Amino acid sequence: MKFQSAAITDIGKIREENEDRYLCDEALGLFGVADGIGGVPGGGEAAECSVQVISRSLPELGDQPDLVTLTQAASASVSELGQILNPPYGIGSTLSFGVFKSGKLRLAHVGDSRVYVLKQGTLHCLTMDHSMQNEIHKLHARGEKIELTSANRRALTRCMGQPGVPEVDSCELKVATGDRYLFTTDGIVNHLEDSELAEILAGAGSPASILDALVGLALQRGGHDNLTAVVVFIDDAK
Repeated sequence: MKFQSAAITDIGKIREENEDRYLCDEALGLFGVADGIGGVPGGGEAAECSVQVISRSLPELGDQPDLVTLTQAASASVSELGQILNPPYGIGSTLSFGVFKSGKLRLAHVGDSRVYVLKQGTLHCLTMDHSMQNEIHKLHARGEKIELTSANRRALTRCMGQPGVPEVDSCELKVATGDRYLFTTDGIVNHLEDSELAEILAGAGSPASILDALVGLALQRGGHDNLTAVVVFIDDAK
């Protein structure tokens, strides 16, 4: 496979610390983002631990890596670190990453960061946010009535470092020449509509220029959170 890639991270205009991290390793075909959970100490450390375990361990897993087991091992490492940094509550992070190899993309996802693909001009979100809002919508569909409030709407139902073993969403997708992939934390998607993501991702220029446009627009609209994204252009899927 042949691809172009770039990554960007920005502290934004409000936060005092950048608790986002990213993965961008063309040699491994490894790309992704992690967003440390704020409100308690150690969000940045949780995100850093998540990406470090993935990048360090992936080369040892061969051509058919089990990304679910790998992600769960990374979560256990975050949990152990949390017992040192913040014993009463632990630490946490999102993690959404993928491995491109042999014409396929393998994805693993925990939390509310997102992965998109622009395929033949149409934007598709490949992940589902693990949030109370989505969880309550599923319960409502089953006839269970639970109130959604502004306080719990965006609370995560899964994260790296949570007690026990997290359920990891995973999938394998066929990659096509011309596809454009976006891995992003919620600091960007909370400021931009999907239609705007699609328009910018389809634009002329390099992956780096696409990222500059995404972050620039998010900053114009307030930059209320850390802003991190990775873009991958598939030049040849073979």
